[in-house]
Amino acid sequence: MSENIPRTQIHCRDFNFLQLACGHAGCNWFFKTGAGRTKHILSAHPVISSPPPEQDMDINMPDVLLQELENWYNGHPCDTHGHFLDDNALLPSCEPRSPNDWTPFHNRTEFETADLFYTQNPTPAQKINAHLALWASTLLKHGDTPPFADHRDLYATIDAIPLGKVKWESFLCLYTGEKPEGSYPPWMDGTFDVWYRDPHQVVRNMLANPDFAHEMDFRPYREFLTVGEECHYRDFMSANWAWDQADTISKDPDTIGATFVPVILGSDKTTVSVGTGNNEYYPLYLSIGNVHNNVQCAHWNAVAVIGFLAMPKTTKEHASDPCFRKFCCQLFHSSLSKILERLRPGMMKPEVAKFGDGHFHHVIYGLGPYIADYEEQVLLACIVRCWSGALPRCQEYTEELIDVGTYLELWDEFGVVADLVPFTNDFPRADICQLIAPDILHQLIKGTFKDHLVDWVHKYLLQTHSAHNAQCILDDIDHRIIAPFAGLRHFPQGRGFKQWTGDDLKVLMKVYIAAIEGHVPVEIICTFCAFLEFCYIVRKSTISECTLEQLQDTISRFHHYRQIFLDSDTISMFSLPQQHSVSHYLQLIRLFGAPNGLCSSITESKHIKAVKGPWRCSSKYNALSQMLITNQQLDKLAAARVNFTSHSEGGMLNGTCLSAALEAFYENLDMSVPEDDIDGVDHGPTVLQAHTQLARTAHKYIPLFCVSMSDLVLHAEMKRARTILALAEELNIPRLPDMHIRACPMWQNEAPCYDCVFVNIGSEDVGIRGLEVARIHAFFSFNYGGTLYPCVIVQWFDIIGDSPDEDTGMWMVHPACGTNNAPVYNIIHVDSIYCAAHLIPVYGRQFLHRNINLHNSYDSFHTFYVDKYADHHAFELAS
Repeated sequence: MSENIPRTQIHCRDFNFLQLACGHAGCNWFFKTGAGRTKHILSAHPVISSPPPEQDMDINMPDVLLQELENWYNGHPCDTHGHFLDDNALLPSCEPRSPNDWTPFHNRTEFETADLFYTQNPTPAQKINAHLALWASTLLKHGDTPPFADHRDLYATIDAIPLGKVKWESFLCLYTGEKPEGSYPPWMDGTFDVWYRDPHQVVRNMLANPDFAHEMDFRPYREFLTVGEECHYRDFMSANWAWDQADTISKDPDTIGATFVPVILGSDKTTVSVGTGNNEYYPLYLSIGNVHNNVQCAHWNAVAVIGFLAMPKTTKEHASDPCFRKFCCQLFHSSLSKILERLRPGMMKPEVAKFGDGHFHHVIYGLGPYIADYEEQVLLACIVRCWSGALPRCQEYTEELIDVGTYLELWDEFGVVADLVPFTNDFPRADICQLIAPDILHQLIKGTFKDHLVDWVHKYLLQTHSAHNAQCILDDIDHRIIAPFAGLRHFPQGRGFKQWTGDDLKVLMKVYIAAIEGHVPVEIICTFCAFLEFCYIVRKSTISECTLEQLQDTISRFHHYRQIFLDSDTISMFSLPQQHSVSHYLQLIRLFGAPNGLCSSITESKHIKAVKGPWRCSSKYNALSQMLITNQQLDKLAAARVNFTSHSEGGMLNGTCLSAALEAFYENLDMSVPEDDIDGVDHGPTVLQAHTQLARTAHKYIPLFCVSMSDLVLHAEMKRARTILALAEELNIPRLPDMHIRACPMWQNEAPCYDCVFVNIGSEDVGIRGLEVARIHAFFSFNYGGTLYPCVIVQWFDIIGDSPDEDTGMWMVHPACGTNNAPVYNIIHVDSIYCAAHLIPVYGRQFLHRNINLHNSYDSFHTFYVDKYADHHAFELAS
């Protein structure tokens, strides 16, 4: 090889210490220290409060929520010995700790490094060693070393964390029944391991978590509106089940003043790999009902894995043997009873536990609802699968039936499996018949929507058209899912994939009505409309009695319109457990509160962290033992982060590791950070890890529009007419999610992309009547009088009619036209934008042309639906 090949070194940018972003939308300033960022925010982005109203103004006061608190279970604080404290008692004193106590780590860098390698970006051992070696090579000239010697040193330090340690234990299970003479199935001689952690200690750790100090209810309560005394159901402790349990427990005078802690369980089999032997695991999860639903849905550490249940295997010859199937079912219940037995004493006599706010309380435990899909619900309730008749509603009635009936009579006439003993029989005040939680993911989304309704549409098309024409219609339905919206998945190759995820199904729910309209009868459209309205209403964070009436209306309409599938011979009956469960949601909401806090999607998401992630980090050989260690170390790191965050005033993890090192560096030099450094700005290309903001890279051009500066002044006033927060509160929307709104002449190097939005016009009307729909064509800003004005060029849409479309339930719009049918454009202030809007073309009965795609669909149609199913916020706005 020639030695004369020219070699050039690429110039690399020097590392910049300006790492702290301002975080304010539209601001691209970065700082070295938190003090510099705070100074900038106070000067450049002050929070200006609105002036108080004049005394003679008429103010419409909103309805106020009143809480009725449970009298006996008031969660009164006590000392470590259980003696109740006075109402004004101070928190117990804690031993003073140094703000630099990172035990067992030496400093913040060690902790952040361990957390990065183990939690944020799980890294194999050899790659950890490689990273540390590269790090060491840069420190040799300084005579310094990396924070860890190798991966073993890192693992040993994590193991030394004194917090969050709940060790794994195991017990063996085996068949103890009669064995037939001669040869018998091999599973009768097998032993089955069950691994678990002490649930009692796990619950105590949750109660003591400072993250939950202000996100927890200490007593059951009921919430009412002052007008009409309408009951509201929100978090678990606001519903009737917790209230009734407290009434029952209060009959024991020793429990007065205690805090009731419902223990919520959930389990679900999951497959980590199909291609390497179909590896399955059976995790058992635990949570507590005192924690608010927003914490549960945010996937904090309010859900913990406490066990891995056994899954007996046998030969194909004996897999369908009734004796083996009975053994598997009873093994499940016996394992749960054994795992939970350490909670039993605390269910009968109160004990003292420390809470996240630093106080101690008397607590008494109780088994709460169980989160499971239909197959496990059958297993839990000890009932016959796909039973179409009425089922016993309490365990006491079931036991009376068992006393008087035979096994076959109970199976055939009552749907009860008489030879199984549910695990709840071993615990006080526990009735499995009343503890089955609603399951939005499996009952509604995967069950009723995907497995039933979508499949019925396919069967209907094949029933009413030739096979070729039906396939052409199905292809056109797939093609119609093209309307652009940030985060919305499309199906360019159709929807014929085998493994559906929950996210796939949720995307399909958003657009399916508009996609099938014109290809199916109106009754089918109305069926989907009623069902989707039910799904979106039931996911609300707060459900009132008025909301329950709306749910009942959607159920009635759904049952009425779905009759077309029976009349057209698409199906033969409606005896389907998933659809039948819809009828019980009203009762379950009154018992357990808003269902979004008990959804199986919470445990499904936990699979990734507790099962699939640790499995990928294992050697795949005897992986379970390695997964147990990984879970324990993850819990230790999570507990350490909570401790460091809550420790000392302001916490120990403010800013970044680099900003903390810089502050310490200047303190050691006995000098303050220079003003130029505090206000320093890095104008180079950066990424701001904050909420959605204007793009920093300017367009090369802005399309020319016939607009005047008077339009700018007119529409800039919109943002002062009515604040976004006030509008969100009026619509019962706690906060809008971060979302991307695109206005780009070349998106992803493919085609132009201009999104649609809801615009706040300052109207006092509620919902879409108080907003306008517009399409963004350009973002820009200008400076006038020393003030920067971020603005948007929009094209307006007009609403068609005075009410939504009767069939789809969605509002319709078309582009607004001015003189000579020219589109209407305006310039508005960016603060007038409320949130992104999703418009779906009204396709009608015609097949979609092949040249129409997601990039040109807005320009190819003149009438659109405002998709109220785009997300829960759009549903509130456009219903």
